[in-house]
Amino acid sequence: MEKVVTRFPPSPTGHLHIGGARTALFNWLFARNKKGKFILRIEDTDIQRSSEEMTKSILEAMEWLGLLWDEGPYFQSKRLDIYNHHIDLLVEQGKAYYCKCTKEEVEEMRKRAREKGEKPKYDGRCRELGLGPGPGRVVRFKTPLEGETVFNDLLKGPIAVNNKELDDFVLRREDGMPTYNLAVVVDDATMGITHILRGDDHINNTPKQILLYEALEYPIPQFGHVPMILGPDKKKLSKRHGAKSVLEYRELGYLPEALLNYLVRLGWSYKDQEIFTLDEMIEKFSIERLSNSACVFDPEKLKWVNSQHIKKKSPKELAIILKNYLAKDGFTVKDLGYLEKIVPLLQPRSTTMVEMAEKARFFVKKDQEIEYPKELIDKFLKPDVVTHLKELTNRFERLNNFDQKTLENVVGSYLEQKNIKFKLIAQPIRICITGQTTSPGLFETMEVLGKDRTVNRLKRALSFAEK
Repeated sequence: MEKVVTRFPPSPTGHLHIGGARTALFNWLFARNKKGKFILRIEDTDIQRSSEEMTKSILEAMEWLGLLWDEGPYFQSKRLDIYNHHIDLLVEQGKAYYCKCTKEEVEEMRKRAREKGEKPKYDGRCRELGLGPGPGRVVRFKTPLEGETVFNDLLKGPIAVNNKELDDFVLRREDGMPTYNLAVVVDDATMGITHILRGDDHINNTPKQILLYEALEYPIPQFGHVPMILGPDKKKLSKRHGAKSVLEYRELGYLPEALLNYLVRLGWSYKDQEIFTLDEMIEKFSIERLSNSACVFDPEKLKWVNSQHIKKKSPKELAIILKNYLAKDGFTVKDLGYLEKIVPLLQPRSTTMVEMAEKARFFVKKDQEIEYPKELIDKFLKPDVVTHLKELTNRFERLNNFDQKTLENVVGSYLEQKNIKFKLIAQPIRICITGQTTSPGLFETMEVLGKDRTVNRLKRALSFAEK
């Protein structure tokens, strides 16, 4: 059996977006499942719109996602001699020809065809003139005038196109650059690509590309066209739906494995399973389980998937990631062990790492940086409460063990002694040690903060209350 070779060929005219990432993932998973090869190719023949910045962004996004390639990245801009060799070969063999018609003349041909109710295409007037190179001339492919081009799509089944419907399409533009269809066929053929999974917006290109494979006498790969991702309004996912680049999702606090998990489920399924590790995706992935129906992108579902992956990660792994997000907020934390203690308190209630970093801020702020809004002081730190908190602070300060169970016992015995309810002091303590009205469990929070931070913050808040 031949070795499976897949590829992902992004164009560096923009960042890597969700649709492209899903295409890359499907090809990567198929290659990994079959123990084959995954090739990365940068299609940068659009000189005007391609940029080095976008290339770097795409590579960074692929690396962040963990979709590492076995070969490449190859750059089309560095393969022009290879394309021109193939084009010249087709001309020599009479399978392509030079055309002197201007863009305006071709547009006029198409206009006349439309008026007659015919397919708007080039009318082939230069096809048998035997022209050679010249200023402003393009090279066109001699599309067969009869017969059908047939292929068996891996998702959609048999597809047949009447060759009369096809144009004598351009292989080399007047500026000397190869067109997409020529370059992609030469690349896929010379790189030994066996399977091509791509969006079904490419399906119209496939018959043209198959004709080129046949003309160049190369083996034809298997094609599978995946339905597009739709926005909530059932139209193609775009910026109006808030479609973001992959790296924007990183900035928003999504884990790469969660984003991949969500993307793989947009068009692929395995029983009723929702949450997958990368290894599980590789093991279970098959083209047969790809759907032929369009999928709707649901940001809330993505957030839920992310929360599940946050819960599954170890505190040690999350501490390293959390450190980076806190650094973006201006907090430098050197003690990873401290972050490891914070993480379990925030894991169950964080849907993104940005959210976790926000919830962790009071843990990593210096005691003197905790702010106490006047409205909270006025509402919660009334004179009788201050008296209780002072006494409790003294008891906390005398403790040798500052763990959750000891703290619960100390507070419990104080409440019993003073015959007061926990709710009288719980929120005031929370405000003193965090500067806010929400936090993880009070005693777990105090244990992680430790005795010195807890006592210092209590004393500082109480001094504010007494002013």
